[in-house]
Amino acid sequence: MTSKSAEVGRGAIVAMIKWTDSEKVIRIINKIPMRWRNKVKEITLDMAGSMNKIAKLCFHKATKVIDRFHVQKLAFDALQEMRINHRWQAIDEENDAIQEARLGGVKYVAKRYENGDTAKQLLARSRYLLFKSPNNWSVSQNQRAEILFREYPDLKQAFSLTHNLRMIYSKTQDK
Repeated sequence: MTSKSAEVGRGAIVAMIKWTDSEKVIRIINKIPMRWRNKVKEITLDMAGSMNKIAKLCFHKATKVIDRFHVQKLAFDALQEMRINHRWQAIDEENDAIQEARLGGVKYVAKRYENGDTAKQLLARSRYLLFKSPNNWSVSQNQRAEILFREYPDLKQAFSLTHNLRMIYSKTQDK
């Protein structure tokens, strides 16, 4: 626990509690007089249920704020999960095509996009570009993103949502 209004500048540690178990933490925080705890205006939390319970039971008057890191991480994780699901599907489709070619006695040749990537490679190599803002993409990442979003419109939509969320956090000054 820190205090932003501490006289030492950026804030000061008010308490460090070893556990994350809500019952233990609540027991310790409840040793702080209620009149002091009622002065707490805001609590920044991750999305753990135990943290929410602690805030709710110990700091009745405080506004609860989910920290931006955890919100953005949740959005980025969902986007990556979608990309990974598409990659598994591409792997399955390629394996089926290889098997079919083998049964037909022909050599399998994977379809390649204009940048030279197969579907599997496109989905594997696009991992890092999805974490970046488009203005930070390299030339090859720009080309890869163009192909990726053309072939997988749901990834384009999910990327747009996560990017807009990133922009809200980077441009907004007040809460």
